[in-house]
Amino acid sequence: MRSIAIVTGASSGVGGEFARQLDQGAGGALDELWLVARGAERLEATRAQCSTPCRVFALDLTRPQSIDALAEALDEAGARVRWLINSAGFGRFGSFGSISRDDEVNMVRLNCGAVVGLCHLALPHMDGGSCIVNMSSVAGLAPQPELSCYSATKRFVLDLSRTLNYELEPVGIHVCAVCPKFMDTGFLANAGDARAVRRMTTIGYEQPRRVVRKALAAAGRGSATCVPSWDAKFIHVAVKLLPSALTLHAQDLLFTLLSGV
Repeated sequence: MRSIAIVTGASSGVGGEFARQLDQGAGGALDELWLVARGAERLEATRAQCSTPCRVFALDLTRPQSIDALAEALDEAGARVRWLINSAGFGRFGSFGSISRDDEVNMVRLNCGAVVGLCHLALPHMDGGSCIVNMSSVAGLAPQPELSCYSATKRFVLDLSRTLNYELEPVGIHVCAVCPKFMDTGFLANAGDARAVRRMTTIGYEQPRRVVRKALAAAGRGSATCVPSWDAKFIHVAVKLLPSALTLHAQDLLFTLLSGV
């Protein structure tokens, strides 16, 4: 049976980096990479960088029929899913009322709904040693002012991943939520409110290559979460120690002091 990896958001950024590292053998031997994103041209550019045979799926994962198309292709292929990488996502920064209703709803559809749909379609094709990597965020560790909807979607991904990892442990399938700081990719260029972006990136950026390397290693050893940087780990611990009523105020004050805005 052929062994494949499915990578969403594979046209650029961290998704493209997952595709490249899996192609280079970071996740073990693979017969095929399935690359999923909206932009066909950029997907072809990612394919051109890979020596592993690739199938390209130019799909909008906010649309249920796109999930159906992938499920049908997977059933027809009869392949074993060694890796599922859910890295497609987007965010809009700013107060809740300043962001359009369509953007808020589509954030939930892509960041949450697509993750659920892809996990569900992939699991029947997985077995012991298979892994799911779901991209959460440092924003998913606690509610974030000016990222209300985005941080909520990433919290959903974090909690879903932890629960699935626990449920699937007896059959040897690992599910890992990755919670990096923001990365200097096209994601931030389209995030909206420049002031909010400045506040949220004042603790610095992650490097996609390092994040992907740590994520694949963490998933491979069965970790339910991967928090790649020390300062994100500090936030993770602090959130656990603070009373929930103080978390939002503390984070708002911290980012105001650090960013000056």
